[in-house]
Order: sequence, then structure tokens, then C-alpha cells
Amino acid sequence: MKNTKQRKVILEIINRSNEHLNAYDIYEEARKTLKNISLGTVYRNLNCLCNENLITIVNDGQEKKRYDKIEKHQHFICTRCNKIIDIYEPIIKPLKKYENNLVMNYKIILEGICEKCLKEEENGIKRK
Repeated sequence: MKNTKQRKVILEIINRSNEHLNAYDIYEEARKTLKNISLGTVYRNLNCLCNENLITIVNDGQEKKRYDKIEKHQHFICTRCNKIIDIYEPIIKPLKKYENNLVMNYKIILEGICEKCLKEEENGIKRK
């Protein structure tokens, strides 16, 4: 697939973001640079970038797709607010083999309650 201006802008948005953006967030950000870009174009390019392993998908607690840069890290997902937090320190010792199987990659997702939601809970604030 050829590298279009739209694809380049979308990839740059994801790679410079410290958040895990959904397609609409990316569309809104891309419109600042490319006034005539459509949401459909964003979805098509996101699919292509995923297929080319230039970005990855992270599903939040509501099974909504979020997009992330390709770099070795894991995720913590808050089960209350669905916030996704990057984890860069190793959680487990990397495996090269499991039993007699070659391990090429692994993904670990931690689920729990984020610091903000814990503080809200302590203060009697309830999330829906």
C-alpha cells in the first residue's frame, strides 16, 4: 500500500500521542492538518497501518478500539473509567521458549482500578 499524506499524518498523530486515541479522536486531530479528510479515510488508513504492523490496537474495557504506537510495553486498563496506562518496566521475565514452543511475542494486560478512580471512591464519588 502506498504511503499517502493522510496515512503519514495519521501515523504521526498516533506516534506523538501519549494517549490511546480512538478513530474519532484521530480524525479530529487530523482535520487540523488535512481539512478535507473524512472519517472513512481515517478508518481505512488505520486498518492499513495495523495490517502493516506500524500501529497496534488496544481494546479498552468497553471493547472499543484504541490505537497505539509500536514499542515494547504493556498496558493497565482501569475497569471503572477505561483509562489505559502504558507500562514500560518488565512485568515478567521475557520468555524465549514455553515448554517446547518458541515464544516470539507476548502481551500482558493488567486490569484494576486507577489511582484517580480509587481517590474518587475514597471521597464517595461513584462512577456509572
